[in-house]
Amino acid sequence: MSKEANRIWTPHKLIIAEKPSVARTIAEVLGVSQQDDPKHIRYLFNDEWIISWCIGHLVELAMPQDYDKRYEKWRGEDLPILPQPWKYTITKKTKDQFEMLSFLLTHEKVTEVVCATDAGREGELIFRLVYHQCGSDKPVKRLWISSLEESAIRDGMNHLRDSSDFDLLYEAALCRQKADWLVGINASRTFSLIYSQTMNIGRVMTPTLFLVTERENAIARFKPEKFYTVQLSCGFPASGERLKDPEEAKRIAAACSMKTARVLKVERREKKENPPKLYDLTTLQRDANRIFGFTAQQTLDYAQALYEKKLITYPRTDSQYLTDDMEESIAGLVPLVANCFPYISGMAITTDVRQVINSEKVTDHHAIIPTKAMTTLPWGDIPAQEKVLLSLICNRLICATSAPHEYSETEVVVECEGHYFTGKGKSEVQVGWKLPHELFMNSMKQKNEESEDPQKERVYNIQEVQPGQRIYPCLSSVKEGETTPPKHFTEDTLLAAMENAGTEGLPEDAERRGLGTPATRAGILEKLVQAEMLERKGAGKQRELFPTDKGKMVIAAVPALLKHPILTTEWEVKLKEIEHGNEKPEVFLEDIEKLIGRVMRMDHPEGCEMYLANKDKVGVCPSCGAPVIEHSEGFFCENRLCRFAIWKDNRFFTSKKKKVTWNLVTILLKEKMVEATDLYSPKTGKTYSATIVLETDEEGRSRFKLIYQGKERKPKGVMTS
Repeated sequence: MSKEANRIWTPHKLIIAEKPSVARTIAEVLGVSQQDDPKHIRYLFNDEWIISWCIGHLVELAMPQDYDKRYEKWRGEDLPILPQPWKYTITKKTKDQFEMLSFLLTHEKVTEVVCATDAGREGELIFRLVYHQCGSDKPVKRLWISSLEESAIRDGMNHLRDSSDFDLLYEAALCRQKADWLVGINASRTFSLIYSQTMNIGRVMTPTLFLVTERENAIARFKPEKFYTVQLSCGFPASGERLKDPEEAKRIAAACSMKTARVLKVERREKKENPPKLYDLTTLQRDANRIFGFTAQQTLDYAQALYEKKLITYPRTDSQYLTDDMEESIAGLVPLVANCFPYISGMAITTDVRQVINSEKVTDHHAIIPTKAMTTLPWGDIPAQEKVLLSLICNRLICATSAPHEYSETEVVVECEGHYFTGKGKSEVQVGWKLPHELFMNSMKQKNEESEDPQKERVYNIQEVQPGQRIYPCLSSVKEGETTPPKHFTEDTLLAAMENAGTEGLPEDAERRGLGTPATRAGILEKLVQAEMLERKGAGKQRELFPTDKGKMVIAAVPALLKHPILTTEWEVKLKEIEHGNEKPEVFLEDIEKLIGRVMRMDHPEGCEMYLANKDKVGVCPSCGAPVIEHSEGFFCENRLCRFAIWKDNRFFTSKKKKVTWNLVTILLKEKMVEATDLYSPKTGKTYSATIVLETDEEGRSRFKLIYQGKERKPKGVMTS
């Protein structure tokens, strides 16, 4: 323990934040600057306050072996594991910080504690576990704020809330943590034992993986069908109905060529497209992925950094509205924000902040908006990626408070030689919020989907068409098309699917269900990628998500009970009900334990066994003789102790612009060499032919050499997999 910690002679109040950066921000506002030890800073203090911090979760649920040593081995007879009572352990990496907090929380001169961890479910859990683990009985107040601006912190400190106001939030957080443990430990062990393969099963992870796998199955099952439409050009384009028979389409086109068309109906509708809502975390992550290619985790990290710099409000929110008492301040903030951007500064933009004000639709935190501090900070001091995200958030505030986009939509039906054709067009009445949106997209050099609409250009004069009008001559043509499969998931579309899972048939304003919460979805996607169950593919900004062989195996193994999103989304609703006091924690956990019991009693599905049996073997490992199997990233020996592998992005092959294919590896494993043509030479820029020889080193790793017309040549620094 530090020397200063032993010098707390006078009564102090203790503030505990979630991170050191937040603690320092609060300290600046309260004038707390002294350090306990300049070399190993663990808290700050003055005559009234001590401010310290957690570093993420300092206390975690104990692992099975902490309850009983026999659980170190995975055995079916030990399942299910249902802890009673639950045990906790101290995170080893941050043990020193826990000991410091434990010392402070139990010190006789600390009179009161202020919980200043992030104002949400997980923040509450982080603090409470530390508080209970060290056995503190100090009275606790709660700092609940949505911004780290000085005014917000001062106001929050002047209106500290009783910790008991958040007891239900803590109960919901505990239930979430215990449910994840019960499902993760028991299901993972169960299916790993059944199939002799390590499988990571998660309460939210597995249903999310199921969504991606089902999408890929739908794409694989899809059979494209050709169709044909007759296009009529009569001053504007008009299309007939889709036809399956190309000959019929040709007959109609021939019949209408150079004939007179008669306008049967002209229907004009005045339409209005309201401004987009302000950002919650999920919609921010979706737009940042679609526009800039940020992963969900990157967006969360950049947003958290901006929050800690006091440039935006709290990012882990599921609300897209602001509270009633913010109306006046937002009305003053919008023009200040607009003036920060040259492309919009000085423009006359109609502002109506009432569109974003609705206290009834704000839960723990209001929507994400920029703070007044960002209007005075030199933008050159902000890292590039954070600056891009801040610009996006600022533009959304401007758009959300702008006027609606109004336009006139016209539909024209014409008849020609007994056949009917429809043309559609739009004309703008008021550009509204789309102006700042398009200017922003242009400033970021991004394509704007609406401006790319070909119909908008083709039907420029459709507004002048009148019923009964005759048009001569009409040109006709046949356009061939093909039905398209569902699209592969991107993080944008998968986040939307996660958010909407379990909401089918519910009204739009119903309690949100969904897989996970806005604060946890990014972490779920990263866990799936790190566990090699999902992979990102594609060279563009917005990469697509695919299940790996390992991911497919897990979904084939797990019964619908654990992988279908509807169950997990219902759990999320129950967790919300616990927060509101409408569901008892013990009932929720009893349901989870019953589910685990049902899984234990189920016959395991044959799908995974069949999947494993049908995995194609490429050949025999030249190092140990075990089968070599193709995976998404390469060809690997099934023997986990063997190091033989041929990666698909192997530098030896990529430098020669050769793909590592199934056929290539099959021949190499069988013959130990393969004749190759069109090998690229980086030095000459030309191609050549040679024999590629496969060898293995002392540790079993693959390496390659070239033979030219009987002459052996080893590349400098022999390439190994």
